[in-house]
Amino acid sequence: MDATDLARLQFASTSIYHFFFVPVTIGLAFLLAVLHTRWHRTQDGRDERLTRFFGTLLLINVAVGVVTGLVQEFQFGMNWSAYSLFVGDVFGAPLAMEGLAAFFLESTFLGLWVFGWKVLPRRVHLLSAWLVAAGAMLSAAFIMAANSWMQHPVGYTTDPGTGRPELSSMGDLFTNPVFVWGYVHVILASLVTGAAVMLAVSAWQLRRGRRAFTTSAIVSLVVLLPSSALALGVGSHLGVIEATYQPMKISAAEGQWETCQPCSFSLFQIGGFASSEEEPTKILEVPHLLSLLATGTWDGEVTGLNELQAQDEARYGPGDYVPDVGVQYWSMRVMAYLGSAFFLLALWGVWLAARRRLPTSRVFLLLATWAVPLVLVMNTAGWLLTESGRQPWIVQGLMKTADGVSATVSSTEIVVSLAAFFAVYLFLIVLDVVLMLRFARRDPDAPERSGADDELDTSVLSY
Repeated sequence: MDATDLARLQFASTSIYHFFFVPVTIGLAFLLAVLHTRWHRTQDGRDERLTRFFGTLLLINVAVGVVTGLVQEFQFGMNWSAYSLFVGDVFGAPLAMEGLAAFFLESTFLGLWVFGWKVLPRRVHLLSAWLVAAGAMLSAAFIMAANSWMQHPVGYTTDPGTGRPELSSMGDLFTNPVFVWGYVHVILASLVTGAAVMLAVSAWQLRRGRRAFTTSAIVSLVVLLPSSALALGVGSHLGVIEATYQPMKISAAEGQWETCQPCSFSLFQIGGFASSEEEPTKILEVPHLLSLLATGTWDGEVTGLNELQAQDEARYGPGDYVPDVGVQYWSMRVMAYLGSAFFLLALWGVWLAARRRLPTSRVFLLLATWAVPLVLVMNTAGWLLTESGRQPWIVQGLMKTADGVSATVSSTEIVVSLAAFFAVYLFLIVLDVVLMLRFARRDPDAPERSGADDELDTSVLSY
């Protein structure tokens, strides 16, 4: 592997790890604010204990997530200095907004919420919970605006002296169709993630007869059902948006080498992930579905990879412009299939709750307990679909990935830092899992906790 491949591997590994925590933080912060609102209205001690309980889990997730996010910032200057120099006049604005506005909003009010029990006025304390959720969502907006510009560059002019893009319209940056639909999709996926985490913890507790967690289970289901349904719908329309601006990504997600009209969608395929391979064996094809997903019309035409390759060669010069078709194909299906599974799980759970059978449904509670690893797999598949699909471009149509690597960083240096990051991240993920499991398994009604009602359980901060 050369320096480019190693730099990509390092950024991919740190990004995937960081993205484990981002949707959990966004979704769980929102659900925590909902629980706090319920407690504010009912003044029920059980609702207060649930709010404190899930607040501790959010605190653990934020602590580890922030550390992993900082590493990504450093990589822009270490491994991707050529890229940073090229896009700095565009990326600087949204990244600065994220750090100076959204992150400080989230972290400041998280501190007020954690240490404000019995100190802040009740309404101010509740407001701080909602501002934590707002800060997390706002932070995602600025990051997504920058990332969406890489997928579909808008609102810029090219400096005639340097040849680098310069931001000319902040409005265009935040009305970019890829950003608008991509951001909504990320927020919905985060709500699905947060709800899945709360549901899994609640299900584990309910299996042990702790009926107080019926409330948190119902709250998570009430959020999970509409957010999973909307995520599927928005994700479908996002496919139409990406087919407009990144047709290579959508054709690769189906392994569609030749232009078709109308186009079927294969639920499962063997082979056909390279132009040199034989005709793939497609299993359970759904007629017209690819046309609907890619164009929004029943008989829409989807341009094949071979034709798109020829068009890009004519426009940009010789090269391989087809992303890894296998990664695209399976990432898309893992994301879509698991997203559908979470919708069905939520539908089942709401039906059980309506019949007052949720706390006693052993099968449902057992399946819900394992929702967390599946939702992390779903999010990772979505990230791979988005980022791998624009290869070989690091900025679509403007800069190739191979041109963005730092010229002075050797393969050996990247290997050493990659090994160091791997070791540190392995330690962090073990620590995070141990802490999350330890605190998620606690009984908030246990006698030894009865004297701790005046403050959030911040003993996690001592680790």
